[in-house]
Amino acid sequence: MSDDVAVLGVGMHPWGKWGRRFTEYGVVAARAALADAGIDWRAVQSVVGAETVRGGYPGYVAGASIAQALGWQGARVTSVYAACASGAQAIGTARAQILAGLADVVLVVGADAAPKGFFAPAGGDRPDDPDWLRFRVLGATNPAYFGLYARRRIAVHGDTPEDFAQVKVKNAAAGSLNPNARYRARVSAEDVARSPVVADPLRLLDICATSDGAAALVLSGLDFAHSHGVSEPVRIRAVSTVTPRYPRTELDLPDIATDSAAAAAPPGLGLRPSIAAAAYEEAGTGPEDLDVAEVYDLSTALELQWYEDLGLCPAGDGAKLLREGATSLGGRIPVNPSGGLASFGEAVPAQAIAQVCELTWQLRGRAGDRQVAGASCGISVNQGLFGHGSAVIAVR
Repeated sequence: MSDDVAVLGVGMHPWGKWGRRFTEYGVVAARAALADAGIDWRAVQSVVGAETVRGGYPGYVAGASIAQALGWQGARVTSVYAACASGAQAIGTARAQILAGLADVVLVVGADAAPKGFFAPAGGDRPDDPDWLRFRVLGATNPAYFGLYARRRIAVHGDTPEDFAQVKVKNAAAGSLNPNARYRARVSAEDVARSPVVADPLRLLDICATSDGAAALVLSGLDFAHSHGVSEPVRIRAVSTVTPRYPRTELDLPDIATDSAAAAAPPGLGLRPSIAAAAYEEAGTGPEDLDVAEVYDLSTALELQWYEDLGLCPAGDGAKLLREGATSLGGRIPVNPSGGLASFGEAVPAQAIAQVCELTWQLRGRAGDRQVAGASCGISVNQGLFGHGSAVIAVR
């Protein structure tokens, strides 16, 4: 398709807590991606940096900060901020530049040096931001929000804490096979059950950590890829960057409507289902075409919700799909073969790029012991504060 762009190279800095500046991680990932692509840094015509607001001024101008750290050579620079969706929107920006003919080769980088503990709201008071209102008016930090979400799944769909624990067990097993993951130990359901309660019913091992890390991609037009000797590159076929649609302006919750005759469900899709739907429409594909998925598992219960929002199963059947083994390595549609945020933790501007790195390795058939056999189509999805929703569909 004419709107495809090629993934020439991918690279990562392993996730962890290293105590260094985000640019150091970004340079490691960028150089790895350039080496993978066989591209000299001086041939890169544009750098798109996913921002990290916790990095101070260098983080706000992440594109230029990474370009400076690599050695200024005149490349166009762009910096993109969309909270947890920053990396996917950086990919969308790079893709647009390539398709517009503004650059043949674009380097996309996201890197973060995350603090320990909860992320503090940044940018001052934001009374028009539903997420800020949740933090400050309701006092619902992310773990409390995840706990409420899990409670809703228990009440509406009959999920159990044991189901949530199995998501962690699955992702930890995959992460144990990933050299870039921060947590590489397998865990059991008993390990999850013994971990401290954070926001009932979720325990410590149900919720992802905060991490340092970086990921990078080298993207190009297909003509450039072919001239560079890559005859069948992994291609990005769709990038969805959506916001909620009025009147469905809640950012994350499914319909709360009951069976009461007085309850009327608003029209249209909620935000989370619309993220994947927009990508499917652009790519001319659907959930039945997927071989692998990388989803934004801030908590174990949220991963189950993604199964449904991606159309992998009917609403309410996420836990059933998990129990059947369909989303495990070797299953019908493996989800988070990288190990997900359960194994990596959050390095906010890097994680959506890292998802596409994993899709690329899977579609190339180079994912090692976590390889999904015969993978030819994959999706990554995530969402960020203030209504940012993003998805990427990659094909081979």
